[in-house]
Amino acid sequence: MDITDQTIAFIQEVFRTKDFIPLHAPYFGGNEKKYLNETIDSTFVSSVGAFVNKFEEDFAAYTGAKFAIACVNGTNTLHIALILAGVKSEDEVLSQALTFIATANAISYIGAKCVFVDVDKDTMGMSPNSLRTFLENFGEIRADGFTYNKSTGKKIAACVPMHTFGFPLRIEELAEICKKWNIFLIEDAAESLGSFYKGEHTGTFGKIGIFSFNGNKTITCGGGGALITDDEELAKRAKHLTTQAKIPHPWKFSHDEIGYNYRMPNLNAALACAQLEQLNKILINKRELAEKYKSFFLETPYHFVTECTDSTANHWLNALILPDEMERDEFLTKTNANGVMTRPIWDLMSSLPMFENCQNDGLENSKWLVDRVVNIPSSARL
Repeated sequence: MDITDQTIAFIQEVFRTKDFIPLHAPYFGGNEKKYLNETIDSTFVSSVGAFVNKFEEDFAAYTGAKFAIACVNGTNTLHIALILAGVKSEDEVLSQALTFIATANAISYIGAKCVFVDVDKDTMGMSPNSLRTFLENFGEIRADGFTYNKSTGKKIAACVPMHTFGFPLRIEELAEICKKWNIFLIEDAAESLGSFYKGEHTGTFGKIGIFSFNGNKTITCGGGGALITDDEELAKRAKHLTTQAKIPHPWKFSHDEIGYNYRMPNLNAALACAQLEQLNKILINKRELAEKYKSFFLETPYHFVTECTDSTANHWLNALILPDEMERDEFLTKTNANGVMTRPIWDLMSSLPMFENCQNDGLENSKWLVDRVVNIPSSARL
C-alpha cells in the first residue's frame, strides 16, 4: 500500500466512513433552528432585525474589536473596506497572488490595480521581507505623505494580505511596514476566524479586518461576512454604505452618496449567532483532527502544514505540501476517485487572464507552493 492509499485509509478511519468525505462540511448542532424560527415568527427576516445587532455585538466581543458590521458575504465586505480605505480607480493595492480570487476581484470592483508580492513558504501568507523589498525598490513617499509606485506613478493606496487557510501570517511585522510607508492595511481574515497571532485575533492588526461565513467556513450562515475595526468613524461609515447610504429618518428616503445593499439579513444573522455560540467547541475538535494528521504524516514524504511560532491557527483547511507537481496530481486523482475530497491550492492570480498584466515581484515562493499544496478533509467531527 503506497502513501496515498495509506492516507485514504487513515482519513476514512478518522471520519469513520468509506462513503464520500467532503473537504469541509458545516455543522449545525446548536440553536440554529430555534433562532431561525424566532426570526420567522418576528417577521423581521431582512436586514433589520434583532439578530443582526446581536451578531455584531457578539462578533466584536469575540475578536476583541470595538466594532463589527455584518454584511452579505466576505467579498462585498472587502469591497466596502477598500472604499473606507480611500482606494480610488487607478490606485494600486498590494496583495498576494496566492489567494482566493475574491481578494483580487474586490480590488478590481473599484477600478484599482493589483500588485502582487510574494508569500512566506511556512505561512503561505504575504511575506514581510517581500513587501519591504518591493517598497524599497519601487516605493517613494511624496509631499502629500502617501506612497507612490516609482515604476507606474500610481498611488499605493492599501495593502491586503490574506491569512491562508486560517494560518496567521506575520501580520505584526506587515503592520509596521505599512505604517512606515503610510499604506492603509486591510486584513483579509476571511478564513481565519478563531486564529490568533501573539494572543491577538487576526483582523485586529490592520485598520480594518474582514471575515467570511460562506458555507464551507469554520462557522457559516450560508453566506455572510463581517468587517471589524476599532475606529468609530470607519464603523459608522461602513454601516451607512452597506445600507444604501440612507440617512436615518422615520419616513423619508434620503441618500447622500452611492450606497450598497450589503447589510446581512436577519435570517443569516440568526444562523450566525447560533454558530458563533459553538465556535470554541468546533475549534477544539478541529485542533484534535489536525493533531491526528500531524502524527500520521510525520514519517511520510508529505509535509503537514502547522502553525508558526506565536500563532494559533483555527485549522480551517488542513494542508499538505507534496514533493512536486506530478505527485500532487497523482494524489488528487487517486483520493478523489476514492471518495476522499481533496483540492489543490488556488491558481495564482497572476496566471489568470484578468490579472496577468499586474506587476509582481517574481513570486518565487508562491510558484513553488502552487505546484505542491493540497487540502484534505477538515470538517469538525462533532
